[in-house]
Formats: sequence, structure tokens, C-alpha cells
Amino acid sequence: MKRTGLLLSLTLTVGIALGVIGTQVLNAQQEPMKRTVLLKTPLTGIEGKEGMLVLVEFAPGAVTASHYHSGEELIYLLEGTVSMEVKGKLPVTLKSGNTFHLAPKQVHRVKNLSATTPAKALTFTIAEKGQPDVVPVK
Repeated sequence: MKRTGLLLSLTLTVGIALGVIGTQVLNAQQEPMKRTVLLKTPLTGIEGKEGMLVLVEFAPGAVTASHYHSGEELIYLLEGTVSMEVKGKLPVTLKSGNTFHLAPKQVHRVKNLSATTPAKALTFTIAEKGQPDVVPVK
């Protein structure tokens, strides 16, 4: 009877350990940020400008590299909690339902403050036609 209990405990412990390791490996393989362009279109009456609507997904615990956007960016956080870290300013915590504005070429990075759940944002950018949307900064 003691042997069965010990074997059951050992099996349960090994199973939990493998589950934890597997979860960490899967999270490590996720991209920190995934951008899906939902719409990109010229803007009527605003010569040389285009608008872009993008769904941005942040993996659990992800931190993006420092970057900027070529145009004005309006952000609406759909899910989760993130820290918006704009160069030269104090970090701002955004929760689901919060909004944020980034001026053109404002260097920033984003941290998903949850280690277990993803975060999602909807962004709208107005920029010069032909300019890159995301520009990495070293």
C-alpha cells in the first residue's frame, strides 16, 4: 500500500514538473508581439496620407524591442494590462479599455505585465504614404 502511494505521488510530481517546463518552452517560442494589418487605405481629402488599422497581440510577459512609428498612432487596449514605456517619460500602465496616443517617431516599448495571459490592442495610425509603420531603434 505504501509503495502504491509513493509511486502515485512520484508520477504526479513528474507530471506537474513536465507540465510547467512544457508551458515555459511554449511561451518562450511565442513572438513577443504579433501585428495583423486589418486595413491600410489612402485617406480621402488628406493628400499623401494613409490610415492603417492594426491588431497587436502581446505574448504573456513579452517586452517589445524599442521602436517608433512613422505617423500618429492612436491605441485602444482590448485585453490585458501593459506598460507603455515612452523614451524620456515615466511608464504608463494601460488596462483593458484604456487609450493612448503616440506622436510620430516617439521611441517606445511595450511590456505585457501578465506572465500568464496575452494582451491585445487595436491601433490606428495616420502616416505619409510609403513610410514604414514600425522602425526598430537600437
